[in-house]
Amino acid sequence: MMRYIIAVLAAGVLGAALWVGAKGVGAVPPVGALLDPANGIWHVAASAQLPREARAKVPGLTAPVRVIYDDRAVPHIFAVTEGDAQRALGYVVARDRLFQLEVQSRAGAGTLTELLGPAALAEDRATRAAGLGAAAEWKLASVQRDDSGEMALLTAFADGANAYIDHLAPRDYPFEYQLLRRPPRRWEPVHAIHLFGRMAYTLSYNDDELRHLRASALVGRAAAEALFPVNNPLQEPIQPSRRREPRTNFRAIPPPGNADPRLFLLADAPRRRGNEAVAIGSNNWAVAPQRTRAGYALLAGDPHLELTLPSIWYEAHLVVPGALDAYGVTIPGAPSIILGFNRDIAWTSTNVEGDFLDRYVETVDDSARPTRYRLDGAWRPLTLRIESYNDASGRALATDTIYWTHRGPMRRTAGRWISMRWTALDSSVSPLLFERGQHARSAAEWMEGMRSYRSPAQNLLVADRVGTIAIRSTGAFPIRPGNGRGDLLRDGSTSKSDWTGYVVPQKYPRSANPARGFLSSNNQQPLDPADDKRYLGADWPAPWRAIRINELMRANANVTPDDMRRWQTDPHSARAEVFVPAFLAAARARPGDTALAPGARYLAQWDRTYTVDNQRAILFEFAMRELVERTWDELDPASTGLSPDGAVLVELMQQPRSPWWDDRRTPGVIETRDDILCAALTAAYRRAEHELGGADDGGWRWGRNRQATIMHLLRIPALSVMHAPSQGGSGTLNPLSASGTEGASWRMVVELGPEVRAWGTYPGGQSGNPASARYMDHVDTWSRGELDTLRFPHRASELDRRYVTSTLVLTPERR
Repeated sequence: MMRYIIAVLAAGVLGAALWVGAKGVGAVPPVGALLDPANGIWHVAASAQLPREARAKVPGLTAPVRVIYDDRAVPHIFAVTEGDAQRALGYVVARDRLFQLEVQSRAGAGTLTELLGPAALAEDRATRAAGLGAAAEWKLASVQRDDSGEMALLTAFADGANAYIDHLAPRDYPFEYQLLRRPPRRWEPVHAIHLFGRMAYTLSYNDDELRHLRASALVGRAAAEALFPVNNPLQEPIQPSRRREPRTNFRAIPPPGNADPRLFLLADAPRRRGNEAVAIGSNNWAVAPQRTRAGYALLAGDPHLELTLPSIWYEAHLVVPGALDAYGVTIPGAPSIILGFNRDIAWTSTNVEGDFLDRYVETVDDSARPTRYRLDGAWRPLTLRIESYNDASGRALATDTIYWTHRGPMRRTAGRWISMRWTALDSSVSPLLFERGQHARSAAEWMEGMRSYRSPAQNLLVADRVGTIAIRSTGAFPIRPGNGRGDLLRDGSTSKSDWTGYVVPQKYPRSANPARGFLSSNNQQPLDPADDKRYLGADWPAPWRAIRINELMRANANVTPDDMRRWQTDPHSARAEVFVPAFLAAARARPGDTALAPGARYLAQWDRTYTVDNQRAILFEFAMRELVERTWDELDPASTGLSPDGAVLVELMQQPRSPWWDDRRTPGVIETRDDILCAALTAAYRRAEHELGGADDGGWRWGRNRQATIMHLLRIPALSVMHAPSQGGSGTLNPLSASGTEGASWRMVVELGPEVRAWGTYPGGQSGNPASARYMDHVDTWSRGELDTLRFPHRASELDRRYVTSTLVLTPERR
């Protein structure tokens, strides 16, 4: 087996070296050096597996720590103090995920060029232009000043990580360091702050104002307001409303207006809210005891993020007798469990998708090189911050000047200067909150402990053994003057445009123990505007997934853990239930259309599920793509990236003769809704036959056309999973992005009975070493939609020896 691993890895090394060299990521060592038996890839393979017994010394430990790895390579850390548990966590994370540890924190700091070279320059520039580097410095200074214990927490993790790093010989460096010819960097407390800053950038940075402005430039302000509305026209909110069923609020959409190229240039290219993963969907839900078969509360969570090898998450179990007993996943670099459970509660989260970033058009004294900006009739000095980008040798690759107003960083776009105010620059995630949350003994105590959580805002879901289920959209929601909206550019010349405060936690969207007996969040609008008109965000995604999971829970009063696990990859699409009947109704009105008939016949055969073997789902996806491009041709979605939400398209369906249905690309013809539906379905069938062959020849099989792509951090195909079939699709509880690179990053189900039981998995493995059997050993389980039993022993002796694969003893070392 070892010879096989070495052969496969060595074969991948040449491709990896050539690929990295072609991408310009640093200097690549000769292949011969990589294959040197004394120092190269041979040693990486030889050290891929954990030894049965190991010992190491860690500075700062007060007593020995015993770490037992189970059959899934999860470390169960048994310590005497919590500080010792955090040091041990730092050690085992560095042992398994050292390269990832550094890459993720550098991504948040904007210093990837120091590791990867010029290829990372654009990414670093974007990070620092957003203000994350500066914000981390302020956060560190604040942490160092206070006595909350956060600095001790971060330092303890760093002690453990550095104990591992400091004892590495060059031949022990992870594969990626050898490929890049870089040594690992020691871990510092500020690196964890950079990590959490990156979380905020991924989950809460948005371009709502620029998207709205660009749409206004193309079709006029009135139309843009309707196409990208503040409130979604389809409502199934997180905070349960008075209505049992989803609510619609359809309105007439104004016709396209005149284009204004000046606004188009000012808008620049919009960036998707967060990333595509957020748009396609995270899920969580909980069921109260009265609706479960065993009479215990159940909780499920599956955050959808970028799929990477190694995984974003790392599983661990922390035990300190009498003080702490928590299991779940952490982000490498975080000193605590982020999502998981203890002996009394379970918790998880989804992204709020709200609006936490505003932009302001500023007046400056010099358009080319400003030194001042105007506020309330007076000139105020700009703060200038010089950002230098260096390679590994210290050579400067570029230098930027970032201008700051009292609101935040300012940049020039189409001759105008626009500043921004962003909650992530004011405050970031405090690791202390997660650390304290691990100790909560009830849902109420956990929620109270998370009241001060700020950014990125999350829909926090918790359940406990008493039977309480509770949810709250938690974060810093800005209060804005005037109409309260944050999706429009504001006048920066007056302080009357500035935020006036934040929503107090008592007024966050929330619910506990609702009469219906279940709660869920799926990135949808937290509040139905019919119940509460407060602005929390705009252009919310359609609640297709919320509609489906609530439908399943309403229909089942005897929910089991098996149901919860099955629902996480439920293949049925609420979106398809709306659009398929519309396609078929339009087709029935044209019985003599021979070009349309085959597509209509095959679409009618579809059961509206996205199973791996389904051979009709791909036709629907092609039809929807054609429908979007033909309907919104005024926006040119393919080139501008602007496409109204699917619920807006449903809204337009109620207006069959709206001018929006007319395809400008067919001069002399004025299309109606049914014309476009039929044309889209006809074109979709032709495209499917052209690209995939006959409808029953196997080429239409969903599993062949939509697969997960789990890329290595350096985007090296030889070290990635390129074609993992996955059940699910658009509008289902298990969507995959079109590229397949975003999806469920962790799936967990917890039953809160007298003894807590839990199941989980993620698309990867505990080890970051490509030669390890633990590098991607969870992928098949994840791909099949199955979950593993999570072992949760009270004490080390409870873990059956059959399931113990390795034991590590960490002992104190004097500094």
